Amino acid sequence: MKHKSPAVRLLLLVLIGAVLIIGSGYVDQLRSYQGAQAAIFAIAISSIVLLTGYSGQISLGHGALMAVGGYAAVLCQTHLHIPYPFAFLVGTFAGGVAGFLLGIAAARLRGPYLAGTTLALAVGLPSLANQFHILGGEQGLLFDVGNPPASLGSDFTQYRWFFVVTVIAAILVFWLLRNLLSTRYGRRWRALRANPTAAALSGIKVGKAKVLAFTLSSCVAGLAGSLFAMLLGLVAPLAFTLTLSFTLVTGAVLAGVSNLGGSIVGAVVLVAIPELSNTAAAHFGGSDKVTANLPGVITSVLLIATVLFVPNGPKLPRMKFLARTRQ
Repeated sequence: MKHKSPAVRLLLLVLIGAVLIIGSGYVDQLRSYQGAQAAIFAIAISSIVLLTGYSGQISLGHGALMAVGGYAAVLCQTHLHIPYPFAFLVGTFAGGVAGFLLGIAAARLRGPYLAGTTLALAVGLPSLANQFHILGGEQGLLFDVGNPPASLGSDFTQYRWFFVVTVIAAILVFWLLRNLLSTRYGRRWRALRANPTAAALSGIKVGKAKVLAFTLSSCVAGLAGSLFAMLLGLVAPLAFTLTLSFTLVTGAVLAGVSNLGGSIVGAVVLVAIPELSNTAAAHFGGSDKVTANLPGVITSVLLIATVLFVPNGPKLPRMKFLARTRQ
């Protein structure tokens, strides 16, 4: 199978991004907000695809790594007054540092032990944030990125600007990840996932490969957390709960875990579930009990259907430039 060059992949992604950005001018603010949320979820899910789908490491705490990136970005912008694009870079770096430290421990763990460790991080981080005044406690910290550039015109809304920023970030992330996974590092991670013992015997340094995968995955999660803080306008413990970590894992399963292009599908589904639930709840009389429980029911049904019928993720014939590398 002949793979497209990095330049061709970038061109295809830019064309898709241009279509989406132009199309955002014809939808309302709610759709722009949902589009930005989907782009952020796609970035976060791609970090799990890198970690779990390629290196075989299970994480249930990526919501916490997103929180690290979000808090780092907000703190730098608030106290150092750096422009928010650079704050995003700080959040990405902070997520990577946290992932590196966690990856050192993860290199010695496998299966449920690794999952349990990352789960403990996701549970404990919100409580930790409440203990430090500099982190804003339960109320969190505001993240004000200001108005869209005046050159875009007075009709260019804030949420549309957020959509543009998140789509550009998603394009860069997907392009970088796709190129990275096509290199020897991607091949080493796939070998590691398939059989760690055989990988070690073939000369792969298993520990270093695991730490590198965890670090890079956490960098991506940190960027997603920074963008999420921008979209919400704040960073607070309640924004990065355990539910967020489970939501990202759900999206990764829907994507096919090792299918990078499927991350987009998983993200769109996650954003669509609440709206579908509200529509269905209204059809059944708008009961509070139905409204509260229906999203979980829909998610569970989708997970079961995915595992039974498309365990390798959705087939995306028009997105082969983002599909997983043939093994």
